[in-house]
Amino acid sequence: MRYKVLGKTGVRLSEVALGTMTFGDDWGWGAPPEVSAKMFDLFAEAGGNVIDTADVYTNGTSEALLGELLKGRRDRFVLGTKFTNQTDLSDPNSAGNHRKKIIASLEASLRRLQTDRIDLYWVHARDLLTGTEELMRALDDQVRLGKILYPAVSDWSAWEIAESNTAARLHDWSPFAAVQLRYNLLDRSPERELLPMADAFDLPVFAWGPLAEGRITGKYLSGETGRVTEAARRYTRVGSDDIVREVVAVSEEIGASAAQVAISWVRQQPGPIIPLLAARTEDQFRDNLGAIDVQLSCEHVDRLDALSRPALGFPADVMGEASVVAGVYGTQLADIDEPRAEAVRRHTTGI
Repeated sequence: MRYKVLGKTGVRLSEVALGTMTFGDDWGWGAPPEVSAKMFDLFAEAGGNVIDTADVYTNGTSEALLGELLKGRRDRFVLGTKFTNQTDLSDPNSAGNHRKKIIASLEASLRRLQTDRIDLYWVHARDLLTGTEELMRALDDQVRLGKILYPAVSDWSAWEIAESNTAARLHDWSPFAAVQLRYNLLDRSPERELLPMADAFDLPVFAWGPLAEGRITGKYLSGETGRVTEAARRYTRVGSDDIVREVVAVSEEIGASAAQVAISWVRQQPGPIIPLLAARTEDQFRDNLGAIDVQLSCEHVDRLDALSRPALGFPADVMGEASVVAGVYGTQLADIDEPRAEAVRRHTTGI
């Protein structure tokens, strides 16, 4: 296991994280407690230290199971959970990102997880009814109380995260320390705005769905059916079967599974990008975890990139044209030894 760093905080994060939405079978398709415990132990034995859950995962069972599994070893893990989604259908204030919801959800999560603080407290989704300054101040209060170490944000647009972190800096509040988003070979849309924003704010990226709901494993190419929702089908781009076939071809060439290739592609992208590993069975999890031992060659990465690279759109496409870059940066761009100059060269056509 290799480790990355949580921005400028100095906290060490394992290169893959344990996703626990499958911990508990309350929803009819997750892993029972004994299988969840085995996956947890396999992850810990491999050197993994980042745990991701949410107050609504398997109706709270995920957090409760983790609370038991963490006994006697809580301090060695970077524990994250989320809030936002409604937890009581009869109570309108059990949904959202307002202060009342934060306090109620945080206290409930602390009880289920049997801990006195959350290391990464994720805002699960954007609530347009709650102002960003209200949210950031409410989170900062919990940081000052010691119940949260680092606020983090999931599934927001780039401009909203930038606005919130800028407001936090201006008011001396705790900013978001990490961002969580969906990112895989079949959906590289975060490269348009979210990944550049994360890089600018020094935010590690936690990538959920690295296997695109199992599509990248290749099992659906032969007509196999599985738990693929309509939402998951909407995520998948036209022509994605060609990408999946290339993943399978690479996996056969290097003696790895298609899942390991897909996870390793995410893990090897620039930036700190940490794939979330989740599974319903021990065998699935063992295979996914094996991705930490798979290193794709530049040739394999280039092949996968060529098929999956997204159109970035305006303004990136225009600003990446060679003539525009030459005008903005001058003809000496190739001679500038600076990481930002290298990033410009990497995203420029014709240079």
